[in-house]
Amino acid sequence: MKYILVSGGVISGVGKGVISSSIGAILKCCGIEVTMIKIDPYINLDAGTFSPYEHGEVYVLDDGGEVDLDLGNYERFLNITLHRENNITTGKVYQSVISKERHGDYLGKTVQVVPHITDAIQEWVEKVAQIPVSEGGKTPEVCIIELGGIVGDIESMAFVEAFRQFQFRVKRENFCVAHVSLVPQPKTTGESKTKPTQSSVRELRGLGLSPDIIVCRSERPIAESVKEKISSFCHVAPQQIISVPDLHSVYEVPVFIENHGIADFLCERLHLGVAPLPPRRKYMAEWIELGDRIRHLKYEVIVAIVGKYTRLEDSYTSITKALHHAGNKIGYKVVIKFIEASNLENTMLTDDPASYHTAWRELCLCDCVVVPGGFGKRGVEGKIEAVRWCRLNDKPFLGICLGFQAAVIEFARNELKLTDAHSIEVNEDTKYPVVIDMPEHNTGEMGGTMRLGQRTTVFKTSSNSSKIRKLYGGKEKIEERHRHRYEVNPEYIQNLEKHGLKFVGVDVDQQRMEILELDNHPYFVAVQFHPEYLSRPVNPSPPFIGLILAAKDRLKGYLARGCKLSPREPQSDYYDSEEELHDVNELRVKQLNIGENENDDNSSAYSSSSQF
Repeated sequence: MKYILVSGGVISGVGKGVISSSIGAILKCCGIEVTMIKIDPYINLDAGTFSPYEHGEVYVLDDGGEVDLDLGNYERFLNITLHRENNITTGKVYQSVISKERHGDYLGKTVQVVPHITDAIQEWVEKVAQIPVSEGGKTPEVCIIELGGIVGDIESMAFVEAFRQFQFRVKRENFCVAHVSLVPQPKTTGESKTKPTQSSVRELRGLGLSPDIIVCRSERPIAESVKEKISSFCHVAPQQIISVPDLHSVYEVPVFIENHGIADFLCERLHLGVAPLPPRRKYMAEWIELGDRIRHLKYEVIVAIVGKYTRLEDSYTSITKALHHAGNKIGYKVVIKFIEASNLENTMLTDDPASYHTAWRELCLCDCVVVPGGFGKRGVEGKIEAVRWCRLNDKPFLGICLGFQAAVIEFARNELKLTDAHSIEVNEDTKYPVVIDMPEHNTGEMGGTMRLGQRTTVFKTSSNSSKIRKLYGGKEKIEERHRHRYEVNPEYIQNLEKHGLKFVGVDVDQQRMEILELDNHPYFVAVQFHPEYLSRPVNPSPPFIGLILAAKDRLKGYLARGCKLSPREPQSDYYDSEEELHDVNELRVKQLNIGENENDDNSSAYSSSSQF
């Protein structure tokens, strides 16, 4: 087993997750089986109880693990299925060691950070690295480990020490370190500052780990002279220093860093035994084509996300990625407008009329609407108002989790005339509780008690004409990931369906409602599960595909053709011939080539509108 440790310096959020994912994607293109581990040095057992403002979205895995959003990047880039054990936290490690101590496994010895905690970390990594993550059950050959936070954080010291020991445990030829650091470029001088990177590398070396690769993150490309300066102070060869500026899309990063020869270096450094690699444009063709497709999108679609955590875009990372996946596939550049749900509520008309009118104006100008999940009372009424507006104005709508429940509440209030209908999560004393809790998933504890992970949804036999079922290829059942503890009250289902709200998908016991749809609407779909978690760059999630198509009035034709894009669709308008596509790919490789002058006018790969 080979191991690559990715550490970070200067500031957090510098892009370690994308760099780690990109390295994994490159190795996978070389035919190497790769697995990923994310280490989060907080004491929480998992990310399940975090506020999205604290740490971004909570990503859910097939086995129900609530983990850091970086594991979503890993799954999207590598198209693999990870497990809860692939996310290691300080809390998990200490819980494991304390449990062993209580069972007497240490034979009365004093339990200490070194060696007991550090040994537990090393054993965990070795164990998890052997777990298959791809179809076919092959044991991974390379394990990429991302160490959260930055070098020097007191919280991560035990992990750094563990990997200092680990490099000798597995031997040098099986272990290398990639250090991701920020190179600031103050606008006052325009000069690249290397001191922060020098300091972070010095600290890393002082802790016993020497980087084999330094990835310099910056707004603009850094000059060769800057690389040479970093090289001389950090004891790393200039060719092992990679400058990654802000790019147009995160999906350009694998091609960009591979054009620095990282695959050749890793194959040699870790003795991976890969035969001489073909030209990059061949084994990286899928990524080159994806990046080029994104860069040359001609048309736009405006999507409003009506949520309660809109101050931090990372709160809805998987949803925004899923929307981009769908837009890229169909041929539309997705422009996302975040709308604070509470600003749509009538109370804001008197409290803050400017915010109220701005929010409604943005909602009216969008092409389609997504109402995502969330917890708590704040913003729920605004989400319900957004759902009502979409239903009455034939605006394409997709509700997810709480958005699904908001659609049920809105329909009950305005079509069934149950004006006080609500969820007991928001109003425990509501006269018409159309959304209730699931007792077995509401034990009073907050962490890990919801209905989590991959579950089967069965389409009803009466749903053959359903748009959403057709988007899923007419399947009888589908597998999607869940994260909720409230459900539609079965007592109201018959009355809701009688008035036109169709529940076309249910759980395997046909007790819980999973998918709803309106027939007399361009696209009014809501799902209890989270389809965004399984969306991939080359395989977008069907509900998002339907939403974007409906927003551009192309859904009917798409479904009539058996879910196939017409030759007249925008995606075919990029190039007039295969020859032109080949020429563009050749130019793309040339533009991203390591040997090209960073200041050349053709270096259009760089953009200040980064998606890192």
